Amino acid sequence: MSRIDDSKEFIAVRIAVLTVSDTRDLAQDRSGDVLTGRIADAGHVLADRKIIRDERDEIAEQLRAWCADPQIDVILSTGGTGLTGRDVTVEAHRDVYEKEIEAFGTVFTMVSMQKIGTSAVQSRATGGVANGTYLFALPGSPGACKDAWDEILQKQLDYRHRPCNFVEILPRLDEHQRRK
Repeated sequence: MSRIDDSKEFIAVRIAVLTVSDTRDLAQDRSGDVLTGRIADAGHVLADRKIIRDERDEIAEQLRAWCADPQIDVILSTGGTGLTGRDVTVEAHRDVYEKEIEAFGTVFTMVSMQKIGTSAVQSRATGGVANGTYLFALPGSPGACKDAWDEILQKQLDYRHRPCNFVEILPRLDEHQRRK
């Protein structure tokens, strides 16, 4: 079973938060606030935070810019993962991914089922890797952001988490780009 190995030192990662919304500004960004609060409480670094419209190309452009920034290890987006016509965050993420972390969406659905039952099928939460950076697209509700962080990301972004975690393989995510 998973556990924290207290003999290992905590390693803070640098996390950017992107809220995707046509209507919210920083004062109304409850989901972004949930994520930034949990990032700080866990001891990680908030590397950047932005709000962007539900436009696939603009979302993908911001994701690529952050993936190119060596001061950002992880990108969390919130919003735009539903089924409506304006929900294009998942497509933008997939435009950027080199590899998708398929199990992230599956585990998020399992967590969501415990909270909201079959309504969990309406979320398309996703995760992936690009240019040595982790990317996760979370639903736009504060509750979904809490669930994703508390039940999955907090553990996987903690180097001390056993039997394995995302942080320990972070230095190797872009090893294919270093091969000669």
